Amino acid sequence: MDFPLVNGNSSDVSIEEDSAAIVKNDSHHSSLVNGHRNGSPDSFNDIQGRLAMPLFGMDIGGTLTKLVYFEPANFDEFDFAERETLKTIHKYLIGNTAYGKTGIRDVHLELGNQTICGRTGKIHFIRFPTAQMSAFIELAKLKNFSGLASGICATGGGAYMFEEVFAKEVLLQLHKYDELDCLLKGIHHIDRHNPCECYYFSNPRDTECCDKLPFNFHNPYPYLVVNIGSGVSILSVRSKTDYNRVSGTSLGGGTFLGLCCLLTGCETFEEAIGLASQGDSRNIDKLVKDIYGGDYGKFGLKGDTVACSFGQMISQEKRDAARKEDLARATLVTLTNNIGSIARMCAKTEKIERVVFVGNFLRVNEISMKLLSYAMDYWSDGSLKALFLQHEGYFGAMGCLLEYLQLNS
Repeated sequence: MDFPLVNGNSSDVSIEEDSAAIVKNDSHHSSLVNGHRNGSPDSFNDIQGRLAMPLFGMDIGGTLTKLVYFEPANFDEFDFAERETLKTIHKYLIGNTAYGKTGIRDVHLELGNQTICGRTGKIHFIRFPTAQMSAFIELAKLKNFSGLASGICATGGGAYMFEEVFAKEVLLQLHKYDELDCLLKGIHHIDRHNPCECYYFSNPRDTECCDKLPFNFHNPYPYLVVNIGSGVSILSVRSKTDYNRVSGTSLGGGTFLGLCCLLTGCETFEEAIGLASQGDSRNIDKLVKDIYGGDYGKFGLKGDTVACSFGQMISQEKRDAARKEDLARATLVTLTNNIGSIARMCAKTEKIERVVFVGNFLRVNEISMKLLSYAMDYWSDGSLKALFLQHEGYFGAMGCLLEYLQLNS
């Protein structure tokens, strides 16, 4: 019974304000020192001059690409050619909430009344599968992105994978930045500029009284960040400039989707989550009570604790009775429990009580959020608090844009 865990069936601001210290003290990109940035606060004071538009930040992950786009409020201040190209890009991006079959603009996450280098506007958040990058490149060519900018700031592994393609096909340079630096910079910035960014689930052990409530994250240190993308990275954050990667796992959101595609025939993350929401993992997993007939009292293990993920599938009869929904739910519970177990051990080792879970694995996935909240609270006797953020997987892209502004202003 390795890592026995719970089962999943219990039921007006300015970017310039965000980087004063680094503009004042460090005019070039800080190097990585001992696994973290040596001097990378996320505030932007006294930035002078105006950068060419449009401004994009991209986080090109293994499964999903996240894009932030700054929409200036006033196009009249641009020259004619620049203004017309900007209007073309604006009309396409802001005139739609969906792009083809897979691109989505998350309208509910839009940040208004933002100021970047003297221009006021909105920040929009767009995502699409990285497998559809060729379509984005064609769009960039069609809308003449290279006519306005010499490059796009990018982070994530795809910033390296697609660097040559962007240079040859779009005539744009990808300005690359470290993804974990960008992640934290984005978290700190968006939380400062969105009062309702951070939240938690109260009474996580009581499904009937488990409510989503705001959490004041303005003085959070120290805390853990558990970034759940295709895989998982865990960071110990002691201040804006003092952090390091303490653990991770290859079993993340990409694993969940890949296994669900194999086991259920689904094709999208949303479809997989939809199946899981209708399933019962107890038909797939073996619980403590399936072995002991009840609780394992000596070690405080309740009967509904998962003893063996997918343990029921040893039986031919159970396999024949397994539904797609149950398989999807069990897969989700297995991955979430594993992530929660690693996060809990890291928090104990680092002596940290706040654990912030981010990443697109949590998008439309309240099942996992509540399960993580339960696990953190239960296995720590209430000493650990699981926290979540509204913008989930967009922090890397936002932080990347901030890095670009810092280095080019």
